Amino acid sequence: MRIVPISYPVSVDLEQEGVEPKVAAIGQFDGLHLGHTSVLAEAIRIAREQGVPAAMITFFPHPKDVIGKGNYEGYLTPQQDKQELLEAMGIDILYVVEFNLEFSRVSPEAFVEEVLLPLKLQTAVVGFDFRFGHKGEGDAVRLQALGEGRMSVVTIPPLLVEGEKVGSSSIRIALKTGQLADANRWFGRNYRIRGSVVHGEKRGRKIGFPTANLELTDAYVIPALGVYAVLAKTDAQEEWIPGVMNVGVKPTFHDGITKPIFEVHLLDFEGDLYDQIMTVDLVQYIRKEHKFESVQELIEWIQRDAVEARKILKVGES
Repeated sequence: MRIVPISYPVSVDLEQEGVEPKVAAIGQFDGLHLGHTSVLAEAIRIAREQGVPAAMITFFPHPKDVIGKGNYEGYLTPQQDKQELLEAMGIDILYVVEFNLEFSRVSPEAFVEEVLLPLKLQTAVVGFDFRFGHKGEGDAVRLQALGEGRMSVVTIPPLLVEGEKVGSSSIRIALKTGQLADANRWFGRNYRIRGSVVHGEKRGRKIGFPTANLELTDAYVIPALGVYAVLAKTDAQEEWIPGVMNVGVKPTFHDGITKPIFEVHLLDFEGDLYDQIMTVDLVQYIRKEHKFESVQELIEWIQRDAVEARKILKVGES
């Protein structure tokens, strides 16, 4: 997959990018959930049918992060994660438009004339709720009108899963309230985070449950505090390793911590993980974080969590 950054006023070599026609899905697509992938799948299908490259046009940073609007609190799928998923899906070209205050003021007409058409888009594929241009004044209908005779527009209806519309806002709420099963069902995969393994207090090692402490690589949406059954691996490993992750503020040992700490205990694993990048898939939410009366009570609960994680992840089953 070829990645092409675009800044406004447009600075890419449009003579090169406009050589061949292409089909492109357009949108923020934070989360790349099932609703988003239905848009992308249609763009890829049309592109393959027409024998042209399948592209995606997205925006970074997230518009809400730039203009401070709405309830933006981190990414469901940061840029690196998004790129890996898109390449696996079969996207040929990823155009990443730099979203800044200047670009936020671009009119719908200017976006079409100065960005889309020079890229020689012959078909744009968008979701039913697609908005573009200054203050979101453009929608799919306006995009079609602006591109009439030069670019066709395909609009994908909302995707329903068990009667519910799949959307990024619903996924964010589900993650923050411990409804991981709902979030993963709407993602069509496990929620994934990534972080660098850093030195912690080493308290887990002293009580028999060594943990990898993660410093997240990106501003992810933070899931509900509590214990999760997870699968994890580092860049140095090929196999996913089952484990238990605690997202919390260590209430048994500390007061006043507000920033959640991510601690991963890998089951049946020994080795030095410091300074490695660890990828963690959240498979199932086990319980809320508790403040325990003693270290011994904490140990007993951690043991229960490990047993529960083994059951969930089918560790030891043939």
